[in-house]
Amino acid sequence: MIEAREGAPDYRPQVENAAGNAPVVLVCEHASNAIPARFGGLGLAPGDEWSHAAWDPGALGVARAMASVLDAPLVAATVSRLVHDCNRPAGAPEAMPVKTEVIAIPGNADLSASDRDDRARLVHAPFHAVLSGTIAARPVPPALVTVHSFTPVWHGLPRAVEIGILHDSDARLAEAMLALAPFHTGHVVARNEPYGPVDGVTHTLRLHGVGRGLVNVMLEIRNDLIADDAAQVRMGTLLAGLLSEALVVMGQGAAP
Repeated sequence: MIEAREGAPDYRPQVENAAGNAPVVLVCEHASNAIPARFGGLGLAPGDEWSHAAWDPGALGVARAMASVLDAPLVAATVSRLVHDCNRPAGAPEAMPVKTEVIAIPGNADLSASDRDDRARLVHAPFHAVLSGTIAARPVPPALVTVHSFTPVWHGLPRAVEIGILHDSDARLAEAMLALAPFHTGHVVARNEPYGPVDGVTHTLRLHGVGRGLVNVMLEIRNDLIADDAAQVRMGTLLAGLLSEALVVMGQGAAP
């Protein structure tokens, strides 16, 4: 978990390995379950702040392992997605859900447009400003790669997919990774699963990848496969190798 510090002028994301040499920028929008004190814990039941509703368990560890293997910068959120999901449009009601699966978020009920705009200003705007600046600072146009995790059971239904490779209108990098996946992993890999563009999960890809003409992809890992540090390093190493080879095949440059 990345801690959010109350009293800061905003809730800017953390940038790690900013000087990395790889032609890649990694992003973890749901890295933290921290809820700043001003939001009163959003009224969550005890323990719910550690659930998948509040963050993507294991995703940050995977992203950090990828950043280390690739020597790539990583932009990671420092605030729970329940305050404002940075992978949803600014101020959108779905960025501040009142319920996620069976978990109620009372602190998000009856928010006014002004409340939503305030959260977007505090959380969404600085996150995307920092990400935009990180991309702009790269010496060559980078690939944009977002890293997420998902729960193995959703509304009582088990999910067979283990790694999802997601894309929006630009499928170039996803296609390359899907073609190479059988040579890198024995996991069950699927396109746009367990979510896809119709579920609204490609906001960051659209805004910073498609919008800039950058090759881009979203990675979803089933969180039971990355439940501890060692598993996160293994998965991050595996995905870094797959990504690196896909970029070489595409002529986008090799990650070290």
